[in-house]
Amino acid sequence: MKSFKEQYLPFLRGDISAALVVFLVALPLCLGIALASGAPLLAGIIAGVVGALVIAPLSGSQLSVSGPAAGLTVIILTAIQTLGSFEALLAAVVVAGVIQVALGYLKAGIIGYYFPSAVIKGMLAAIGVILILKQIPHAFGYDAVVMGDENFEQADKHNTFSELYYAVKYSSTGAIIISIGSLALMLLWELKALKRFAFFRLVPGALVAVFFGAALNSYFLTNFPELAMASSHRVDLPKLIGASAGEIFTLPDFSILQNLQGWVVAVTIAIVASLETLLSVEAADKIDPWKRNTPTNRELKAQGVGNVVSGLLGGLPMTAVIVRSSANVNAGAKTKMSAILHGVYLLAFVVLIPNLLNQIPLAALAMVLIVVGYKLAKIQLFKSMYKLGWDQFVPFLATILAVVMSDLLKGIAVGLFFSAFFILRNNFRNAYFAKKTKTADGHELLITLSEEVSFLNKGSILQLLEELPDNSTVVINGSESAYIDYDVLELISDFTENAKIRNIEVKLIGIPSVSPSQGH
Repeated sequence: MKSFKEQYLPFLRGDISAALVVFLVALPLCLGIALASGAPLLAGIIAGVVGALVIAPLSGSQLSVSGPAAGLTVIILTAIQTLGSFEALLAAVVVAGVIQVALGYLKAGIIGYYFPSAVIKGMLAAIGVILILKQIPHAFGYDAVVMGDENFEQADKHNTFSELYYAVKYSSTGAIIISIGSLALMLLWELKALKRFAFFRLVPGALVAVFFGAALNSYFLTNFPELAMASSHRVDLPKLIGASAGEIFTLPDFSILQNLQGWVVAVTIAIVASLETLLSVEAADKIDPWKRNTPTNRELKAQGVGNVVSGLLGGLPMTAVIVRSSANVNAGAKTKMSAILHGVYLLAFVVLIPNLLNQIPLAALAMVLIVVGYKLAKIQLFKSMYKLGWDQFVPFLATILAVVMSDLLKGIAVGLFFSAFFILRNNFRNAYFAKKTKTADGHELLITLSEEVSFLNKGSILQLLEELPDNSTVVINGSESAYIDYDVLELISDFTENAKIRNIEVKLIGIPSVSPSQGH
């Protein structure tokens, strides 16, 4: 096993730089998700810090970043209303964490290996599309919906697409100028000619773009007030210095566990958070330049410990989050030190310089997320998936549309449905190899069964046998099959009996005998 010096120090400089970008992406998302969940703003910050300082060290993933997740907002909002208080929710979060740890020891993480590649790539592309669509209004200075809201149907009765119309209708000239300037800087930073200079390699373009936006907005405030972004269009961070521990931390109310509803909420959070985590770490592994694999059972244990700590301190429930993980990869992170350090930045900046962070316009942050979104949903990805054939492209596209139009888990379910359809169709087609020959006294068909013949192949084999003409011969060869399902054996046995009526001669090679009535 590599020492700390061997594993992390060679990449520390790049991880420090990437952590700054992740911090800038995570900060508004932590606040926005807390706001959208009906929870205190500090609950989002606490969860973000715990995700970095507790989960990241325990996790086996080198690039995934954990924190409050947009996919849990509706569950949290509903749970607070159902249980009657935020303190009651925190107790459910602690129990959910314990359940996740138990799932890790029960090796439930293996579920993460059963999601098809096309669906995972579709999920990544969908997140990219959502980021672009959801951040365009913020880039135009229209902040009617909090930055962490990724739902298609919004609380204001608008949806992702109608919001684009209102963004253009109520756009802000100042925000558009800041957005264009921020985007131009990030594109400039990507030029290979500039990468020769150390400054452009060490300092992330996203970091420069964000502080450029803050500086430009300060200039507007002084010289062109009509272009300036008001505080409602900037980062809104609560001040912690001078606040008491009681004002910062909220303790869970475990009395709610006397109520069945508290346990229902805990189990719901544990299941949904675990699924989102498994999906996100699988997606993060897909975009890892070094293609490292995350041990999923260890990840569930780490997430569980993190949620226990977050719940005890007054934080939101967490998952591994693909938006932050993608930003981490795109910023050049190589090890988990980036995820850990982004939490250090989050804690330090929130405590020490909240006023500076509150100068950052959401328009500049929106452009950072739009660039991340584009890198997840490049046109080249769609082209490469199309070239792989319909059995890969259709589930990929279906996942994207379903995630964008509903939410992450529903979209994954739709993608899995289409993947299963193509699997079944291929099974239907590939149960056997058939060769027809014409003999002097009629037709002969040689059917060679495949290595694995399951009940899924029953329909295709039956269809082939029923199409045989009367007065012919069929040879069914199962000698090359390692497994033939009982349903198929019964089908062949029944056909052998019924074939006599049609004067069809049936020859069996390597097919175990089965009584037609057996099992009934």
